[in-house]
Amino acid sequence: MADSKPRTRSQKEIEAELTATRERLARTVDQLTFRASPQEIKRRQVEALKLRANRAAFTETGEPRYDRLATGLAIVAGVAIALGLARRVFYKG
Repeated sequence: MADSKPRTRSQKEIEAELTATRERLARTVDQLTFRASPQEIKRRQVEALKLRANRAAFTETGEPRYDRLATGLAIVAGVAIALGLARRVFYKG
């Protein structure tokens, strides 16, 4: 059967447990502070963006995906042409 009598802890055991808990909490706060810092958030976002761009432009073996690269270039060219035409229309000067 289970021991029904509660175990009493000494003052040293309680203090050691409190110290360990305090240290764990301090480490957790330090980790959260680091993860929430603007520089770390920026670094993670830049890394994620680079990873997505590489996945979109290259295969897993490192070969370029010409179809996606051509699509991207066509979009850039289309936007440049549209801006050029809009400039001519609105600024006949």
